[in-house]
Amino acid sequence: MPIESILDVQCVSKIYKSGGKPLKVLEEINFSVEKGSTVSITGPSGSGKTTLLGLCAGLDNATSGSVVLNGVQLDDLSEDQRAAVRNHNIGFIFQNFQLMPTLTALENVMVPMELRGEKDIRAMALDLLEKVGLAERSHHYPVQLSGGEQQRVSLARAFSNKPAILFADEPTGNLDAETSEKVEKLMFDLNKDAGTTLIIVTHDLDLAMRTGRTIKIKGGKIVSDSINAE
Repeated sequence: MPIESILDVQCVSKIYKSGGKPLKVLEEINFSVEKGSTVSITGPSGSGKTTLLGLCAGLDNATSGSVVLNGVQLDDLSEDQRAAVRNHNIGFIFQNFQLMPTLTALENVMVPMELRGEKDIRAMALDLLEKVGLAERSHHYPVQLSGGEQQRVSLARAFSNKPAILFADEPTGNLDAETSEKVEKLMFDLNKDAGTTLIIVTHDLDLAMRTGRTIKIKGGKIVSDSINAE
């Protein structure tokens, strides 16, 4: 049975202008991700991890090469078209949570569903908050929540549009060890239940080893790509 890939990155390079000079952040990156798998991208600070995640998610365009996400080639799309692809295919979890401060936890979770034009979204959002253990905090604003609670809200929000693929950028980077463990368990449990593909950028090697595969980047290049032991 052929392996079905959800993400194909082919010969991707990214060059920025810095002080009038070209700065090559990524060089000739190639990899594919199997549908339903879990993958971590690791490497030292400045190695290009977050830039790569942004290209994979259609937040930015590669200087050269191509990115195909869930059968859609992102390279030639307009920003509006890429935004539509993201809204229908992708969930995001960020290190600094990225919750909207003027919205309650419930409203933050409802936003992606509103953008998709779904109905009965309040009940679905409450169900997601229940799954992350925050049903009783649904009317609290981000400033009234701890860091761990905010990240759990962002987890619920990330799964609210039933994403085909979830991108997590240092999801436990701002959390203490005990809270990190709880958030990680929730993230993997929700991911497994939904059958979502999970790609994590992290410097935490313990977290990386919880995924099925680790891609290591250094100096803008892939230096290793290995299957993790069960």
